[in-house]
Amino acid sequence: MDQINRLTRPIVTGTPAVAPQAGTPATQSPQEGANSFLNVLQRQLEEGSNIAFSKHAVSRVHERQIDVSSQNLERLDEGMKLAQEKGLREALILIDENAYIVNAANGKVITVDGEANKGSVFTNIDGTVII
Repeated sequence: MDQINRLTRPIVTGTPAVAPQAGTPATQSPQEGANSFLNVLQRQLEEGSNIAFSKHAVSRVHERQIDVSSQNLERLDEGMKLAQEKGLREALILIDENAYIVNAANGKVITVDGEANKGSVFTNIDGTVII
């Protein structure tokens, strides 16, 4: 019987971990840290202009390190207004080497490509605005 108890008892080395109790902040996983960064980025983007960014677009901006300075946001806003004036629904806005697929009617950036080079194909768009 002593042999069985030895096999079923957990082996603990060092100090055992203590589960966080209610009201105690737990440590953040790397994924949660990335999500909080994306939330902060989303808020900054929304504060800087009248344009909203989808979660997908925000993650693309973060992953591809696309410049979303106030100057580029102003240019994007100008492109969005031009697309809206022409009655475009889904538009491609090209700013320097960056391509933004936007829902012009809602003023929302759907996705972003930081390397819109020769050979890139964009589908499901009504028109293109080059700024």
